[in-house]
Amino acid sequence: MRARIIGTGYSLPAFRADNDYLATLVDTSDEWISERTGIRARHLAREETTLSMSADAARMALAKADFKAEDVELLIVATITGDMDTPSTACQVQKEIGAKNALAFDINAACSGFLYALHVAEAFIESGTYRNALLIGAETLSKVVDWTDRGTCVLFGDGAGAALVTASESGGLLAQSLGSSGEKWDVLFCEGRPNENPLREKGQKCGYLKMDGQEVFKFAVRTVPQCIEEALEKAGLKPEEIDLFILHQANKRIIQAVAKRLGMAEEEFPMNMDECGNTSAASLPILLAQLDERGRLRRGDRIVLSGFGAGLTWGACVLEW
Repeated sequence: MRARIIGTGYSLPAFRADNDYLATLVDTSDEWISERTGIRARHLAREETTLSMSADAARMALAKADFKAEDVELLIVATITGDMDTPSTACQVQKEIGAKNALAFDINAACSGFLYALHVAEAFIESGTYRNALLIGAETLSKVVDWTDRGTCVLFGDGAGAALVTASESGGLLAQSLGSSGEKWDVLFCEGRPNENPLREKGQKCGYLKMDGQEVFKFAVRTVPQCIEEALEKAGLKPEEIDLFILHQANKRIIQAVAKRLGMAEEEFPMNMDECGNTSAASLPILLAQLDERGRLRRGDRIVLSGFGAGLTWGACVLEW
């Protein structure tokens, strides 16, 4: 049995922060941001939380699939910005949507998180342990971004995306390729809550997200095409046999470089970073759900999903819609 997506959903905060808005906060401009990244706006949470956006995206995915929450057997949330250290966001979503019969837990793999969750679900479904899974990628990155650092604050946005997958004898996930390299963890990281026990100095502050942009760019343009090619080889397919390449929405230049490396037209690589920015683990499921909503995905289409991010982590999969 294969894991096949049968429903998608997404949720974005109401407040749309365009580049002109960011120019009121730091020394930047719409031209500077859009030329380097392709980003023109992002959504920032005001009343929304990682939990509320996750639950909204989950409900949309369930409604799309005409599936009851109490029938969900596995619930995984990929996030690095849960509202609490514990319990997991997945357990909170479980209560919020009424998925009372599901096993629920979180995954922390940054921008690759949704792909990791998809392959965990695939393993459970192929083994026969579970017949379905609700997968969510959700982030409130605005709470870990340094809003005085124009090199990072212009890149990130908030949001959530979800996908319901079920066991299927046809279609679904055809092949995958995943990887990680802890040796490069320090090119993209965010320090957690400081230790203020009685033996340590008081007054330490929680860290902000920090990134070596050049190193991340070089890593992405080298690694993403390679892992896509590996997944395609496992599936017995060539790039020209793929209908759409759905990549993590980090930077337009990265996606253009990947398209060139694979010898494919940029039109085969849909983007939403112009309106959403980089939403980390939410990036892939948000774009997937938006394409589904617009009728861009047809049963039988062959699609590549690929993500990369902190860890460093990366992955790609080939699936039949």
